[in-house]
Amino acid sequence: MFKPILVSACLLGLPTRYDGKHKENSQVLTHLKEKGLHPIPVCPEQLAGLATPRPKCWFDQGDGKEVLLGKGRLVRSDGKEMNSHFIRGAEVTLQIARLTDCQTALFKEGSPSCGVGRVYRQQQSVAGQGVATAMLQHNGLRVYSEEDI
Repeated sequence: MFKPILVSACLLGLPTRYDGKHKENSQVLTHLKEKGLHPIPVCPEQLAGLATPRPKCWFDQGDGKEVLLGKGRLVRSDGKEMNSHFIRGAEVTLQIARLTDCQTALFKEGSPSCGVGRVYRQQQSVAGQGVATAMLQHNGLRVYSEEDI
């Protein structure tokens, strides 16, 4: 019996990152197999309708929690605000979790969508959460990163 879990698609080897590459992680693949977890691949940014490849994004103010509260600001490398896109991707990711009965997610650390304990603010790595992680946690899902394995 496999238990469903949302997994950042890039960690599974899918070319979904902003640069069109992946971050396949053998520890993640082994972890999923050993724990009997059935990965549901998601990329909140693609689910928001953003292209791949796409311009790099980071937080100008706050993190994902603050973006959801209307107090943070996420921008593209050219300065364009991207809050609504990332919120939309987080909403669709939550919808997928509900449709597949996922209670847990394994996400890519450092991502503006998926970061669990660390994100980039003005291109510097800082403590914080991505927008999708913040939304999932707010709705009762457990979210951990590849660094937590």
